[in-house]
Amino acid sequence: MGEVPSASQGTSLEKYFRIKERGSTVRQELIAGLTTFLAMVYSVIVVPNMLGAAGFDPGAVFIATCLVAAFGSLMMGLWANLPMAIGCAISLTAFTAFSMVLGQGLSIPVALGAVFLMGIVFTAITVTGVRQWILTNLPSGIAHGTGIGIGLFLLLIAANGVGLVVKNPFDGLPVALGEFTSLPVLASLIGLAIIFGIERLRVPGGILLVIIGISIFGLIFDPNVKYQGLFAMPNLTAEGSLIGTMDIMGAMNPVVIPTVLALVMTAIFDATGTIRAVAGQANLLDKDGQIISGGKALTSDSVSSIFSGFIGGAPAAVYIESAAGTAAGGKTGLTATVVGSLFLLLIFLAPLSYLVPAYATAPALMYVGLLMLSNVSKLDLDDTVGSLSGLLCAVFIVLTGNIVTGIMIAFNALVIGRVVCGEWRKLNVGTVIIAIVLAVFYAGGWAI
Repeated sequence: MGEVPSASQGTSLEKYFRIKERGSTVRQELIAGLTTFLAMVYSVIVVPNMLGAAGFDPGAVFIATCLVAAFGSLMMGLWANLPMAIGCAISLTAFTAFSMVLGQGLSIPVALGAVFLMGIVFTAITVTGVRQWILTNLPSGIAHGTGIGIGLFLLLIAANGVGLVVKNPFDGLPVALGEFTSLPVLASLIGLAIIFGIERLRVPGGILLVIIGISIFGLIFDPNVKYQGLFAMPNLTAEGSLIGTMDIMGAMNPVVIPTVLALVMTAIFDATGTIRAVAGQANLLDKDGQIISGGKALTSDSVSSIFSGFIGGAPAAVYIESAAGTAAGGKTGLTATVVGSLFLLLIFLAPLSYLVPAYATAPALMYVGLLMLSNVSKLDLDDTVGSLSGLLCAVFIVLTGNIVTGIMIAFNALVIGRVVCGEWRKLNVGTVIIAIVLAVFYAGGWAI
């Protein structure tokens, strides 16, 4: 268990990543890394499609997406020693493509300049301790509520991705059951049920085995899953390459600055909430409830956005799908290092990314989402204002499809609730400031 070909190699890996100290093994970390990679590899298809619709060269964006995931995940793994993978954030990718370029009419170089500038400001806020201050002033009820909401959000994203839950075409609730008898829906539900059983039996790498098994099934029986080759040589200097094309001066135009600040504000609370939730799920919190190596984790994702702007990608963030790896047992940076290495390799093996259909990874993501609902048990139900604010956060993350919106509503409900019931002494200045800043951010119409 956990051995690699050389005993000395295994020992050096264990010491560097403190694997035994965190209760893991090398084998467990490798499986967790592969699981996370398979859960988020869809990004190399989705991100180029989104930015391609806005006029970006899809091939150049594919390379950028792989490089951002490699850079950020390796930094998180080798420096912060945490099992969290970084990639181009899907929500911020959509904002870059459909709001900044197609909506506001910004040129692609100016949009990339805005991403680069956002990364600079984001990093400055991180290294000066502002993000850590936000984490420190995150009330426990809202922290747990964020974990619950992200779990539900992940469940909804996965279910929607395979057509299990679809937009309701009629009046009434916004969602409805999809085509239950379709192959993606049945494969996802059966896969989820198998994960329930296989994880109960504590089969090593059970989640990964299900992903691989369903992918093989799809290759055999699904005509939409086709082998498209193995190797593809990337061309970093081809026409359409976006590396170094950002227009920073254009992004500093007073008209563009509000967009940059909106990106920064969204990233601060979205990415910070995700990091806190994934760390909590992996039990990587210290005795004070703070993230182990939290400062390095926060810096890793902010610096990744600077890198992304330079090479032609969208703003970067820790992926919620990292929780698939922590559910598979990942507890150290070796998990993230495996993810980063695989994304580097994927630049040369691009055709293989089409062999893992959405319904192969959906069961794992739904399972992780359900696991994250266990944060409900961590709520202090005797503190009704605090616990209900946390639940309010969870519900509105799902209803609005936005982590920051849930956090904003919860902070303000907590502050107002404490004041009304006479528990204002339980509030600290930081919590009140954050509530006000978020409320102004939304009231001013700057929210993404």
